[in-house]
Amino acid sequence: NVRQQEKPKISLSPFLILFEVKIMTKKQSIISLIASLALVFLTSGLSSLLSKNGMESYPNLAKPPLAPPGIVFPIVWGILFFLMVISSWLILKELTQTFSIKGALLSTPLLLYFAQLLVNFFWSILFFRFGWYLFAFFWLLLLIFLVYKMIRSFEQISHTAAYLQIPYLLWLVFAGYLNLGVWVLN
Repeated sequence: NVRQQEKPKISLSPFLILFEVKIMTKKQSIISLIASLALVFLTSGLSSLLSKNGMESYPNLAKPPLAPPGIVFPIVWGILFFLMVISSWLILKELTQTFSIKGALLSTPLLLYFAQLLVNFFWSILFFRFGWYLFAFFWLLLLIFLVYKMIRSFEQISHTAAYLQIPYLLWLVFAGYLNLGVWVLN
């Protein structure tokens, strides 16, 4: 298969050439999957914990049409976070076919992944805890941009990994609509 023989087309920082090339072992693959799960769910859990008081007031806010009931959010985010984990893990596995694990983690696709995860972490704090609805909307626009760039970067390595991120991007666009609506109505 020609696709399997192609090396990933990614942009790497120049100093990554210094890292040794090695293929991820099965044990390392399992460890990286567990680490990916832990990173995403600890990040989301901590963000949720830091935003909890504000989340309790969300039902009392005026919301735009199409706003789903509160129970929908944890279900959707749980699914999206799981898709993020699988997607980033696929990218890491693919990159370690060419680069060391450290080199793969410092690649543009995974740096974009980590950046969007960090921006995502702060959005709920800005929106729920501080009630900065307009600022949170612009923060969400930054997140949408980073996720779009991440998807494009993932696509160069694994179409499957990129496709797994599309529901996340669509949900963020919908969240942007809700966020802006909450700001306008409150």
